[in-house]
Amino acid sequence: MRVSSSPLFSALPLLQPLACPLLNCGCRLLLANGSTVLYRRFSTDRSALQSVIGQNSVEVLGQSYPRDDFTNVTPKILAMVGRNLHNQSHHPLWLIKERIKAHFYSAYIRRSGTPLFSVYDNLNPVVTVEQNFDSLLIPPGHPSRKRGDNYYLNRTMMLRAHTSAHQSELVKSGLDAFLLAGDVYRRDEIDTSHYPVFHQMEGVRLFSNHELFSKVQNGEELSLFECGGQRTPQKQETHTLEAVKLVEFDLKDTLTRLITHLFGEDLEIRWSDCYFPFTHPSFEMEVRFQGNWMEVLGCGVMEQELLNSAGAGNKLGWAFGLGLERLAMVLYSIPDIRLFWSQDERFFKQFRVQDIHQPICFQPLSKFPPLHNDISFWLPESREGQESFTENDFYELVRSIGGEMVEKVSLVDDFIHPKWRSYEDCPPECLDLRLDLVHRHNVTSARNRLYTLMD
Repeated sequence: MRVSSSPLFSALPLLQPLACPLLNCGCRLLLANGSTVLYRRFSTDRSALQSVIGQNSVEVLGQSYPRDDFTNVTPKILAMVGRNLHNQSHHPLWLIKERIKAHFYSAYIRRSGTPLFSVYDNLNPVVTVEQNFDSLLIPPGHPSRKRGDNYYLNRTMMLRAHTSAHQSELVKSGLDAFLLAGDVYRRDEIDTSHYPVFHQMEGVRLFSNHELFSKVQNGEELSLFECGGQRTPQKQETHTLEAVKLVEFDLKDTLTRLITHLFGEDLEIRWSDCYFPFTHPSFEMEVRFQGNWMEVLGCGVMEQELLNSAGAGNKLGWAFGLGLERLAMVLYSIPDIRLFWSQDERFFKQFRVQDIHQPICFQPLSKFPPLHNDISFWLPESREGQESFTENDFYELVRSIGGEMVEKVSLVDDFIHPKWRSYEDCPPECLDLRLDLVHRHNVTSARNRLYTLMD
């Protein structure tokens, strides 16, 4: 097997104390030496990280949480907690957030002259599992709860996977119109458009019977709710159809005004039906940008059960959520999501503008070509009832060593030998042959994966 001289492979011996089963599997990585990501800093000081993740506890933002068999957060991810890119002045994510805030502040005013929507952008990213899932009606066993897709501090605490984890507590506090922005954490693949930490912004608006029907002729005769109704594709069982249609119209009108404010009045928009556990009916908005349809947000009429449990059972509401990185990448022509974490002054100075609405087109920092490397490893045999390997496990391993230098990881080959079902089944005389053939993509292991790493 050919070994590369890249920093990733020179660091591989450090993995052995981790007793990680992934050292027996096949992969090809794409690294980017000399490219813009080269300027992004990442810590390799293990002693500094030990103060964050201890043997029996994990410390996050000054609070200690006991570890258990569900703990899977990594030092690299914890190092990003508290960075709050969306609150750093003149960061591109801050610019997008401020543009959205400015639009809602100016377009929606109470009779008193104050903004209708309040904004919360500094809530603690550590939440309970109940906040992240149960409060949003996400049932036990739902795929979104998987340990392989989330960062758990232990079985009851986690890094939020969406800003909606705070929705219930804000509604319980009596708010009926608010925007919420923050960093969210999901284990994900490695490429230019995915990252384990990204930023969301969402909005919620609730309506009382009077607020919704006050401008409707004979509105005093209409009601938000009905008894004995049925759930249909158009509405929930407790809602009247006329109430849902008014809320849906207000939601789509609000979001259309927001997106045209960001992208321009001539923007082509289309809506499609979709499914979310916490809204019904639910919709996705797509915009036609540079000749292609691009999904920019999801939204819908809030599930009444969610409002009932939050003490707002006499109201009906809508909610939406969007990704700040996705909007910023399009509006500012930023080609790689990892650039948002750059500490290169050449990146930051491009976004220091006096007017947050000023057009900006990001200028690349380097034109060096990518480097390609192959790596292969054996997969341990899965035990009954246990998942021994997920691709996100390997992505975390790559991030912990290669940091931001690794631009993309892609699976090239996944081979299961028809005769040898495990590593132990391979005859001793074939071990050398197996290693020789790995590089030629002709693997003779029980199961072997080959990935591509791009740098």
